[in-house]
Amino acid sequence: MKILLVEDNDRVAQFVRNGLTEEGHTVDCADNARSGLVLAATASYDAAIIDRMLPDGVDGLQIVESLRRTGNRTPILILSALAEIDDRIRGLRAGGDDYLTKPFAFGELLARVESLVRRSQGTGIRTVLVVADLRMNLLSHQVERAGKPVPLQPREFKLLEFLMRHAEQAVTRAMLLENVWEHHFDPHTNVIDAHVSRLRQKVDEGFSPPLLHTVRGVGYRLGVHG
Repeated sequence: MKILLVEDNDRVAQFVRNGLTEEGHTVDCADNARSGLVLAATASYDAAIIDRMLPDGVDGLQIVESLRRTGNRTPILILSALAEIDDRIRGLRAGGDDYLTKPFAFGELLARVESLVRRSQGTGIRTVLVVADLRMNLLSHQVERAGKPVPLQPREFKLLEFLMRHAEQAVTRAMLLENVWEHHFDPHTNVIDAHVSRLRQKVDEGFSPPLLHTVRGVGYRLGVHG
């Protein structure tokens, strides 16, 4: 899944981001309302986690209300140290789909996010990616090709997810470094080639037609066309 996290507390943000990343999800972070709204407007997310108490006295509910006014239906989990019933009611009435109070266990946060995404299946948010006979379940982290399981490591899963979300498009090494490794360094490093080579073996070996292609001088493309 691709998740938006709006949280200004560095410790909490790192805790949530690391946990979600270890589960194989992609996380975009913002530490203020403005950045959060910009990310929400320029990218598509499976879910958003938004803290209520943000810098400059901004209530995270303002972000939620703004997103709903513009028709954004991304499932939203509100985080807050405000635990009174009235606070929960305000959060849900503002457009939040769930409300989790601090402190919290990461396992509960993950379960709530997964539940929100499952419930949103009927609203057009994808939880399954399909390219030809390759199928990825974003919730269970299961990948199959022609009905046969394809076991992947967490980084391989994220790499394949990015390629499947951009099926039939050429993606550059720089794009992969930024979105899968979340680092900005030399796009000519062989770390990508090594991971793609292992992924190609798992996805294509023993199957036809091949789906993972090298685009000379550009990067890679996942799709049925060579």
